[in-house]
Amino acid sequence: MTESNQRSISLARTGPYTFEAVNSRGTRLVLGEGDTSDFTPIEALLAAAAACSAMDVDHITRRRAEPESFEVAVRAPKLRDELGNHLGGIELDFRVVFPAGPEGDRARSVLSRALAQSRDRLCTVSRTVQLPTPVSYLIDGDPVG
Repeated sequence: MTESNQRSISLARTGPYTFEAVNSRGTRLVLGEGDTSDFTPIEALLAAAAACSAMDVDHITRRRAEPESFEVAVRAPKLRDELGNHLGGIELDFRVVFPAGPEGDRARSVLSRALAQSRDRLCTVSRTVQLPTPVSYLIDGDPVG
């Protein structure tokens, strides 16, 4: 793996069930259990999927027209079953309004294709969730049994 394709954050405990993630640019995100206003890890995952696809769609559609409004509602059931804790199907519901006129018509005409491209090829976050992606656990750099 080269330095140019490596992505990373650091995470530090700041209190009971509270952690702070810091990216390489120094931006901080506080994560908690959900009993405060902090994002839970599941909410952060859902936000990441929505933001990733929204950026893809924005890159494609705004070449044609600037949206008047652009929102994504995301939901997924949290399941506890024989597979352990996990999310069920994640649903991203895009609510995008483009202006009336030829530019808006062009943007509307590519919206569905842009969403399909994001889902099937472009969005790293949702593609990672969709594909079988190994997750390794280490302690001080050594693999856990």
